[in-house]
Amino acid sequence: MTRAKPIPDVITVQVPFRVVKRGGRKEMHLPDGATTARKQDSALVKALARAFRWKRMLESGEFATIAELAEREGIAPSYMTRVLRLTLLAPDIVEAILDGKQGPGVKLPLLLVPFPTEWEEQLARLSNSPSTTKR
Repeated sequence: MTRAKPIPDVITVQVPFRVVKRGGRKEMHLPDGATTARKQDSALVKALARAFRWKRMLESGEFATIAELAEREGIAPSYMTRVLRLTLLAPDIVEAILDGKQGPGVKLPLLLVPFPTEWEEQLARLSNSPSTTKR
């Protein structure tokens, strides 16, 4: 089968956007109606990494108590326990956070308040969460 037209060596693609400076950072703004790929929430990813690291340190016996580990890390034990709770999240939720595909209302403050331990209940709660946090 032969082609009627040869494939060009150069293809030009035009993408309408504008660059806006916000707080010393540059952001790309697409036109209305354009969809964007989600970005990872760096605060959530960092909190998950810390939680699993701290859990591993406690389980290995490196530290006997949360208070001991919190003192070494230089943070309040109450904050550490809230972050450690993230290790109880459903694997689907953790994966979505790492892929940047969590819902728009899923932010760190929402996950630091007590949440259900049953994975199905977690998924239901987070899929119904509004863009603002529930308290």
